[in-house]
Parts: sequence; C-alpha cells; structure tokens
Amino acid sequence: MLDSRETRTRLVLASIGVAAFVLMLGVEVVTEDGRIRILDLLGDALQTALVVAAAVACALLATRMQSQHEEKMNLLRDLESARAEGEAWRREAQLHVAGLGTAIDRQFDVWGLTAAEREIGLLMLKGLAHKEIAAVRGTNDLTVRHQATAIYQKAGVESRTAFCAFFLEDLLPGVGGGATAAFRPASPPRR
Repeated sequence: MLDSRETRTRLVLASIGVAAFVLMLGVEVVTEDGRIRILDLLGDALQTALVVAAAVACALLATRMQSQHEEKMNLLRDLESARAEGEAWRREAQLHVAGLGTAIDRQFDVWGLTAAEREIGLLMLKGLAHKEIAAVRGTNDLTVRHQATAIYQKAGVESRTAFCAFFLEDLLPGVGGGATAAFRPASPPRR
C-alpha cells in the first residue's frame, strides 16, 4: 500500500497532467487557423496526451527516485546505528568473557589443577569430547579420561556434566528465570 505522501504526490501530478492536457489542447484549438475537424482534434489530443503523460511519468520517476534515496539514507543510518550497538555489545561481552576466564583460572587454582588438567578442563568446558581433546593434545584417549577423573575428584563433582554445570549454571537462567543450585557441589575437598 502506498503511503499518504506518495499518494498525495501522485494526485498532484495527475491533476497537473490533466490541467496541462486541457490547457495545451485548448491552445491548439484556439490557435487553429481553419475549421476544426474531429480527426485533427483527436490527433492533436493524442499527441498532447502523450507529451503530458511522458512529462508526468518523468515527474513520478523523479519523486520515486527521491523517495528511494531517502529510504536508502534512512537504512544506512539504521545500519550504522545497529553496527555501533553491535560493537558496544561485543566490547561489553568481551569484558564479561575475560572476567569469566579469570574466574575459571582462579577456581582452577583453588582446586590445585595441574597445567595439563587446566587445559583439559577448559577444553571440556568448550564442549570437546575426550577423543577430541586427546587429538588436540596429541595424547591417548585413556590419558585424557584419567586426567578428567582427577579433575572431577579435585573439584568435588561426580561427572563431566556436574563439572561444566559448576561454571555454567549461574550464567544461564533456570526454569522460571531463576538460577538453580542443583549441580553445585557442597564444597570441594581441600588438600
């Protein structure tokens, strides 16, 4: 559906076109030297209508181009605004991610994880399977499983799910919007 501005523009141009047609045809009739024949009048009317129609079409095209240019400029402004918002969001998210990484490192320190266990713990948090971790580290699948078990013991959790939940449960809303402490171990064993 056309907006009201475009509809008004079309009506104004149509009115101007009709007025121009009547005026041009009137001038043609008034300036005719001899007797006006109906066929000549129809020919003149057709020529005048074509000229006026071409002029109105050019005017419509010009207004349409102007309207599209304005729309394009608005879209570019919106895109730039969205880009700026996206960049701000990414900067803020990066600060949170950096803070999360620091918090994970501190928790690994509390648990006393070795360098290898830290690397495996991070890869598990990233979602890699034991076989994938072994491939990344160039070790045996059984070695990774053994180190993962050591991580679980030091963290005081029973499984990989509980290990991941230890870090992730407070980041994600629970059912009904609240956090849940279902997977949080009571207290990790101290050495």
